[in-house]
Amino acid sequence: MKKNEAHNPWTKLSSEIKYENPWIKVIEDKVKNPAGNDGIYGVVHFKTHAIAVIPLDEDNNTWIVGQYRYPQQSYEWEIVEGGCKEGTSPLETAKRELIEEAGLSAENFELILEMQLSNSCTDEVSYTYIARGLTYVGEQPEEDELFVIKKLPFAEVYEMTMRGEIRDGLSVGSILKAHILLLQGKI
Repeated sequence: MKKNEAHNPWTKLSSEIKYENPWIKVIEDKVKNPAGNDGIYGVVHFKTHAIAVIPLDEDNNTWIVGQYRYPQQSYEWEIVEGGCKEGTSPLETAKRELIEEAGLSAENFELILEMQLSNSCTDEVSYTYIARGLTYVGEQPEEDELFVIKKLPFAEVYEMTMRGEIRDGLSVGSILKAHILLLQGKI
């Protein structure tokens, strides 16, 4: 192990919740930084895990979701994604999201990626699954979801990612990992 690899160089002096809603909590810690100076550190705590699903049929077609993303003020294409509440199984959430957004159920789910989405300021983690053995059962979007679903060859979705047409970090990381696993014949 390298020097200081596992050592936490930060000292938390106090902690205060600055904002909270049903999805996130913003915490401000007063700290001693690694140089020993007083400072603050803000952390966004996510009350959900991010779940992503790449459904693949027997011809390696997949489904992507287009929707307006309020924080970015732009329309974005993404893979199937959703939030997994604390205490809920990521796999069960993946199954639910696949039905909600793509109208698909799947016989098999394989976890291919766990990521920290923005570890410099949030504690959000994600889980990405490949879903196979698909059956169409009809979309069941939540009341605040308005989106368009496209079925495309996975190779085209990969190219969209490479051209910058898919920009969501969870989608990009998941698509790139799935592309490599497909090339290696592992999924």
